[in-house]
Amino acid sequence: MSHADDDFNEGRRRFMASGALFVTFSLFPGARALGQQVIADEGAAVHISKETQALAGSLKTNPFLDAWIKIDPAGKVTVYTGKVELGTGVRTALLQIAAEQLDMAPALITFLTADTSASPDEGLTAGSHTIADSGTALLNAAAQVRGLLVDAAAKSLHVERGKLTTRDAVIHAPDGRTVTYGDAVGLVDLHRMASPVSPLKDPKTFFVIGQSLPRVDIPAKVTGGASYVQDMSLPNMVHARIVLPPVYEAKLLRDNAAQVMSMPGVLKVYRNGSVLAVVARGEWQAVAAQRALSAGSEWSAGRTLPDPATVHRDLGTLCTQHLEIADTHAQDGAPAAVKTLNARYSKRYMLHGSIGPSCAIASFDDGHMTVWTHSQGVYPLRDALAEMLSMPKDAVRCIHVEGSGCYGHNGADDVAAHAALIARDMPGHPVRVQWMREQEHSWDHFTPAMVAQARASLDATGRIVDWDYALWSSSHNERIVNAGRLVPATMLASPFKPAPSVPMVQPEGGGDRNAIPLYTFPNLHVMNHFSPTMPLHTSAMRSLGAHLNLFSIESFMDELALAAHADPVAFRLKHMQDPRARDVIRLAAQKFGWPRPPRKPNHGVGFAFGKYKNLMAYVAMAVEVSVVRETGQVVLERAEVAVDAGQIVNPDGIRNQIEGGVVQSASWTLYEQLQFDTQRIRSFDWSSYPILRFSAVPHSLNVHLLDRPGAPFLGAAEAAMGPTAGALANALFDATGYRARDMPLAGDGLRGHIDA
Repeated sequence: MSHADDDFNEGRRRFMASGALFVTFSLFPGARALGQQVIADEGAAVHISKETQALAGSLKTNPFLDAWIKIDPAGKVTVYTGKVELGTGVRTALLQIAAEQLDMAPALITFLTADTSASPDEGLTAGSHTIADSGTALLNAAAQVRGLLVDAAAKSLHVERGKLTTRDAVIHAPDGRTVTYGDAVGLVDLHRMASPVSPLKDPKTFFVIGQSLPRVDIPAKVTGGASYVQDMSLPNMVHARIVLPPVYEAKLLRDNAAQVMSMPGVLKVYRNGSVLAVVARGEWQAVAAQRALSAGSEWSAGRTLPDPATVHRDLGTLCTQHLEIADTHAQDGAPAAVKTLNARYSKRYMLHGSIGPSCAIASFDDGHMTVWTHSQGVYPLRDALAEMLSMPKDAVRCIHVEGSGCYGHNGADDVAAHAALIARDMPGHPVRVQWMREQEHSWDHFTPAMVAQARASLDATGRIVDWDYALWSSSHNERIVNAGRLVPATMLASPFKPAPSVPMVQPEGGGDRNAIPLYTFPNLHVMNHFSPTMPLHTSAMRSLGAHLNLFSIESFMDELALAAHADPVAFRLKHMQDPRARDVIRLAAQKFGWPRPPRKPNHGVGFAFGKYKNLMAYVAMAVEVSVVRETGQVVLERAEVAVDAGQIVNPDGIRNQIEGGVVQSASWTLYEQLQFDTQRIRSFDWSSYPILRFSAVPHSLNVHLLDRPGAPFLGAAEAAMGPTAGALANALFDATGYRARDMPLAGDGLRGHIDA
């Protein structure tokens, strides 16, 4: 086995980490007797018993301490999380949190992420929940484990626990005697439920939390090492490629399997209903055979796609569920309105544009299926694969391996289903499946087209006295909750039916995420018009509806400020009571040099604010853009971003995420839109779906952090997406005098409006 193979032998590595002390258990054998609360975690049902409601973070759903931390007699410490690394740096930050409360150098800890045979079940890694939920759980679990070990050592040494100190898995007594964590763990049972109260360290003593620890996932990525599931190579592995239908609901009528079987290296042509694939010894042999198989396949007509010219209008008909999510009125009435504004905003369908096409490896041996996947939810995927394969859940194991270009609900789960179906027919051969670029684009779970309508009135003093907002959208969350949510499972000879589409509930929200402004208005009314049917496959992409909603809200705030003859920043502060929001607004303005520094022709400045989901990190930013009027090109020249994410774990990690979010949102907001017609998806490569190039990244992008030691962690990974869109729209208006309300903002559409 090669060195790369050894790096990815997760089964062996995890077994050695836990060794003979590994314990399997059912968390809630009597859950029904205890009574349960069920909450939504972007598609995964999470059960919280009455007994665990008071616990911190994901301890509510995984309350046993040894689900998070195991210590062997030699003192080796292994820490687990049910969350996964998606390139956001959370593996490093979570390691820092555990190391801090265990009083250990991070390098001494073996840290393992999501694996259905080893890790706690934390549902999905999504919605900027990882640090808030898993980080909070680890903070408390590690503190409680340390406390239990110190208590055990105190009894063993006959010393008051307050006189003992800990450092690097060793407990020290004042007289020089020591007890290792390995010795102490033999005196205490860690298979116990967590307590609502933890012996947390004073933030003033932190030596790991708050430091920019170098990310543990970066070295292999920048040196060409094996880093992703796409890099994996297992003994006796074969390669498969899929032939997908040209359009939704098309049925496979005939294929040329006999011809393809004669091609070099081809081992098998797999067909089950309309699921069609070829397996070969080598990857290029599989690619060549897939092209031949695709060319020789005949499909039925399939379903007609919507007319892109009418998708926004059609939402008015498709949205059949009308949900009032906010309705507040001033008890004493509000001052009379003297001016009322109305505005309509929209965004088009967009795709994830994952740089690395989705990939998975599956191996079927002795009745057990193992899948290496970059899915964001290994437990929901495990359950759906078991249903699709008619196998017991405990016979299916899903191990997370980071994917190249994975975020949101792209093809990761679907390609894992393809790999599992083929592997079941080829026992003893790990089957590697990677989608082709055109499949990744055409069969993506797109982010939905949306429309928002805003109306607000000002009184004589320039204060907003009423706010009415409505949005129209199909589902932002078709995550895997049953086998029917897996694309290949719907194409089998005996197909599975997808679970119905349902709206996500507030305060998290789906299409209505961040639709309720954080600003204070005496009268507020917000409606979510939800479509349970989807003209195109849609699901989760970073920030869900917050991208459009904050774009709309922050654009409208600027329009209202102009109508009130007020400075946009002062106007926001006038309507903002949350002190932490006021702090980030002031900080961003100060760092930018607001109000409105002198600037060159065709340059504009803009401001925006958002608190992600009104639950997570606060972000405010001031930006400067330049506009090339002849082409409609818009460049984000400069951004000054202020962030309050509570207690900061890794400052550089948060800056990475905010910087990446600003760049990605700039690409979405200015340029990205899915190309399609009534026959086909037409965005099948990078020329038909252009994204922001390196030449267009911001010339200056500075992130300013407000640290709040001891405060709860607030998720920051997706927090910049909405504010960036709003700030760009406002800066574009400042530069051109044209108020763009329909994304994407730049390009030919902008040029036409400027010329007009």
